[in-house]
Amino acid sequence: MRNTNRALNRILLSVPGVVLLGAGAALIAAGSLPGAADFWTSTAASARVSVRELAGTTPLPDPVRSWWFVLGIAVLLAGAVLGAAWIASQGGGRTPRLAEDSEGIAGRTVVDAGLVSAAVKEALRGNPDVLATSVSAWESRRGTALRLRLEARKGACPRELADTAARVLQQLDAWLGHPVPALVRITSGPRTQVSGSREAR
Repeated sequence: MRNTNRALNRILLSVPGVVLLGAGAALIAAGSLPGAADFWTSTAASARVSVRELAGTTPLPDPVRSWWFVLGIAVLLAGAVLGAAWIASQGGGRTPRLAEDSEGIAGRTVVDAGLVSAAVKEALRGNPDVLATSVSAWESRRGTALRLRLEARKGACPRELADTAARVLQQLDAWLGHPVPALVRITSGPRTQVSGSREAR
């Protein structure tokens, strides 16, 4: 239910992790291997000389000294702003509340996802094609959404299970008094580990 692609999330997490892992390995090598320490010392000295030469090509009065410093600060600020905007655009993830209604001074009514899960399990208890159910609520741009997962018995018809899930969601909408965005996932039992069909509405 999150708005960010899962692969992009993994890349954004992996790149800083690889960088930190490399930095840690470099520090360990510098502290334990004499040759590595000499290499990093000479590399750092060369980098400082290169930075000073580059800063001298675009001089500015003190304390800034160079346009490159201004550009670097601008890039960091732009990255911080874009990162904050990206974080703000993401969904809130899993939530324990499916619905909430404010009633002014009288208070508010909150429908817990656990209550909905119990109601769905009770509604599907007598269905021989459903081995297990899982219900969770997630924050999305459209508001709080419901994710319903049905584990189907081997040989069950996915179309019939999808129709059953649709009827359950219709009853849930009538119970809550308004439609709730939902994702229905139909899978096989844990013994076969074969993915089933999915239906989103």
